[in-house]
Amino acid sequence: MAGTSASRDDDLEELRLLARAAGAVTVDEVLGRWRTPDARTFIGSGKLEELASVVRAHEAGLVLFNHTLTPSQERNLEKALDVRVVDRTGLILDIFAQRARSFEGKLQVELAQLRHLSTRLVRGWTHLERQKGGIGLRGPGETQLETDKRLLANRIRQIQKRLEKVAQQRHQGRQARKRAELPVVGLVGYTNAGKSTLFNALTEAGVFAADQLFATLDPTVRRLRVGSLDLVLADTVGFVRDLPHELVAAFQSTLQEACEADLILHVVDASDPDIDERLRAVTEVLETIGAVDVPQLLVYNKIDLIEGAVVRTDRDAAGQAERLWMSAATGAGLDELRLLLEERLSGRRSLYQVQLGPAEGQLHARLFREGRIVSEVILEEGGWQMTLDLPDREAIRLGWLAPPDPDAEPVA
Repeated sequence: MAGTSASRDDDLEELRLLARAAGAVTVDEVLGRWRTPDARTFIGSGKLEELASVVRAHEAGLVLFNHTLTPSQERNLEKALDVRVVDRTGLILDIFAQRARSFEGKLQVELAQLRHLSTRLVRGWTHLERQKGGIGLRGPGETQLETDKRLLANRIRQIQKRLEKVAQQRHQGRQARKRAELPVVGLVGYTNAGKSTLFNALTEAGVFAADQLFATLDPTVRRLRVGSLDLVLADTVGFVRDLPHELVAAFQSTLQEACEADLILHVVDASDPDIDERLRAVTEVLETIGAVDVPQLLVYNKIDLIEGAVVRTDRDAAGQAERLWMSAATGAGLDELRLLLEERLSGRRSLYQVQLGPAEGQLHARLFREGRIVSEVILEEGGWQMTLDLPDREAIRLGWLAPPDPDAEPVA
């Protein structure tokens, strides 16, 4: 049973997808419009009677609301309908709980659930407001509700301590990548935009991908080579409209990969009729985690679902790539994406005069294979005197150049 007060087709369709992702079977839908939600039950008395009759007719055991309900509204609705009522936040939390696989992911979801539950503890305890007195039944002078809150707070602190250790490990990993001069690319996007499919296509990581919301939650980081550039690709949890604040807070350490990335690949479902709304929702989350200023490359994915669509790159007035139209599922545009990644991350390019000794034949072969050699002279004593066209980042990695002045003009 799905309930919503929003009549927009895209909102209703997303609720259907969320319900299906959670394992619910939708038997009916009740729509309504109102400017001000009722303080007691969110919906008015007439709509509540209509909803109750639908529940009875289908013998439904669950009602989903496409809105965030207050704890009292949730309790009042359950009392009136005599079935369990779950709001949008609770529904998304339930999906996350089902999909988390890693130790960190499970902890993050549990933390989000406990934070959400802490505002709803009064549910079920109204008949136990005070512990019973009498011999053998005297309590410690604490209400059952207070006891439960204390236990809940203790568990939240335990989880936070564990997540802090995991966050520290992630931080150390990021610092190691910085020391190795490895640029980081963060994959973000609306859920089901095709991030995991793209991640697999680039890295052959075998991350679970499916045509459903929140198919994968656990963050995955892989090293990737594009052209002459080594980089780290980090997949992140999918975003959604009005993503619960509890989840944003719980997944902060995971989303930190996006905050500290050198480039964000913002994956968009090009076949989605509501692209602008999806872009806005992702931007809002990026603003929340402080990653909105990280350079972005928009990847318009799933062009295989658009008749007549072809691979293309859209550039701004300065010639910098802004959007790439491609299909991760078919592989169309993957080569173009690799070239754009190298273009956006290599930084400044310069001509270098380099001499390699006879023992450095493997490096010479690699430079030749990657088309870096502009000209070369074979030396009598062996080795090569070469002019190379290299990104400064690659020259720094090879030890041929000190880190450049960021304010200096590029040579080429």
